[in-house]
Amino acid sequence: MARQGRQGRKTRPSVTRRTSNADYFTQPGKRGSVVVLRKPIGNRATAKVCGVMPTRVHAKMLISQLERAESVVKDLFLEATDDGIEALEAVLLACCTEVMAKGPKVRPESAADVAESAGEHARGGS
Repeated sequence: MARQGRQGRKTRPSVTRRTSNADYFTQPGKRGSVVVLRKPIGNRATAKVCGVMPTRVHAKMLISQLERAESVVKDLFLEATDDGIEALEAVLLACCTEVMAKGPKVRPESAADVAESAGEHARGGS
């Protein structure tokens, strides 16, 4: 039998860890709902409430929807003019309604509670 040549030392492929640059995060809300927020960016001092979802699944769907929207409109959360704020609110509302339409169905009374609390956040309430 022929002698096999020396095989070089096998190196492990370098594992590139994906650093999680999570711009969005969730917090528990009232009556079991989940609040989706975005980290402060630009001249914002506090996190921006992006939506109030009835379940965690809906919240994850909203986060992925917002990440896609933000990839198209890069400065979505940076705009400080009245028109920019109105555009941001319109995008947030469109993303929330899209998620509620395509997401898992929830009980009607809990959806009404979440919509009510989302309206409070939009009006500046607690």
